[in-house]
Amino acid sequence: MITAMSAELRKLGRRPATWLIVGVWLALNLTFAYLFPYLSYRTGTPTGPAGSQVPAQLLASVLPANLVPNVLGGYPLFGGALVLILGALTTGSEYGFGTLKTLLVQGPRRTTVLGGMLSALGVVVLALGVVSFALSAGASSLIAAAESAPGHFPPATDLVRGLASGWLILGMWGLLGALAGIVFRGTALAIGLGLVWALVIENLIRGAAALLDFLDPVLRALPGVNAGSLVAALSATGGRATPGVTAVVGGTQAVVVLLCYAIGFVLIAGIVLVRRDVT
Repeated sequence: MITAMSAELRKLGRRPATWLIVGVWLALNLTFAYLFPYLSYRTGTPTGPAGSQVPAQLLASVLPANLVPNVLGGYPLFGGALVLILGALTTGSEYGFGTLKTLLVQGPRRTTVLGGMLSALGVVVLALGVVSFALSAGASSLIAAAESAPGHFPPATDLVRGLASGWLILGMWGLLGALAGIVFRGTALAIGLGLVWALVIENLIRGAAALLDFLDPVLRALPGVNAGSLVAALSATGGRATPGVTAVVGGTQAVVVLLCYAIGFVLIAGIVLVRRDVT
């Protein structure tokens, strides 16, 4: 398994798409979590989700004390969508390049190959979370220094909890993308349908559930809703209103549901890969 994971990490590291996805997410996170709110504060022209906040609130939202909600704010929707693409590329590319059959002929069991892929994906997602926290910490510290504002960070336990929660959220979306890549034996359809689900269908169900009460149980079971609820549970002390972050369910339920999704995606991917012809 370790050998398979190392090989998959090398492949992911050499793919330009991996670095493009990572770069796009880090740029989006810094831009929407820090640059735009700070510019709104400096110019006195609030825009976007922070538009209803007064200048003092805008400044407070980008200080180090709000590091966790700022980093995690984009995970349920935009960050999840990007990692879903990464997950689909991790597994679906093997079908597109025609390399999966060649790999299996060399001897590794299918479960070993899948374990290596998913483990490598988990390592990349964890590294992405660590880098996101590090860059955001730097950005918030610079703002605090420039404005002579308090620069204290949240307690270490909150940072660890935030990093673990972010890993769970992004990992769940990445595993969904990996499953889709195996089910559809490629990347194009897997990415397309995955993004439609994450960005369109879930939002439609949210809107319909506001009018139709019988859809409420469905709403509470959606992966994106639970991801947003987990972030909302960790953002009770501050931060800004962010699309996709709403406390529909409690934090404990959100963790349990996301873990069930992650485990289910792994099991289904394993069953499909083992039982179906790879050609």
